[in-house]
Amino acid sequence: MKYSRGLLALILTLFFNSSLVAQYLYKDELIFNPAFSAEIEKLGLELYQTTGISLRLVMLKKLPDSKNIVEYEKELLGEFNTPTILLTFSQMESKVDILANETSLYNYFDKEQVLSPVASPVQAFIIALFYSNSFSMFKDTLSNYGGTIIPLLAQKSKDEELLGKYSGSMFNGYADIAEQIAASKGIVLKSAVGSVNQQSIFFVKLFFYGFIFYGIFLYIKRKLYLRKQKNETK
Repeated sequence: MKYSRGLLALILTLFFNSSLVAQYLYKDELIFNPAFSAEIEKLGLELYQTTGISLRLVMLKKLPDSKNIVEYEKELLGEFNTPTILLTFSQMESKVDILANETSLYNYFDKEQVLSPVASPVQAFIIALFYSNSFSMFKDTLSNYGGTIIPLLAQKSKDEELLGKYSGSMFNGYADIAEQIAASKGIVLKSAVGSVNQQSIFFVKLFFYGFIFYGIFLYIKRKLYLRKQKNETK
């Protein structure tokens, strides 16, 4: 009987610990890193305790058959009664989305900014300049920047670096949303990692600008070479 009680206590402890771990990193089919889980849980718990809003991260290997990411999120949100925001990533479909179970929650953060594929205003200007086919499209593209997830996800990486890229980009996005919600309510999170986010995005910008400037250099070099060849043949 003594051992049965001890076994029951152990089972209950493991059950409640597992429930706690699954609180804000709600589903994880990719990372399985205790340090990553602990950081998400710490930030998510502080956000909930100070604002009453649950921000949950879902990381999937693959979406369930016949469902798109929004359909999956809507089904999942049915499980929660408290104000909840889902940040969802699916590896196989290369999809990221944010969905809330109350429309008022979108007032506390900028979904379009978080999910922007563009990291900086300079990058937005260059993309708008080269790819816009109307003035309205130019203006829209110019104002759509500040992404904290997709610019990192879009970086090329080796197979052994994928998990690091996924965890880094999704943690960036999670922290960005959490800090925006807190700021909207006049709260400063002790677990905030804004400076880490900015450093990560800085390296994305640096890579992008370096690529652009290198392309410009090659273009000018090519033009000068062709002009020289033309002059020599006269």
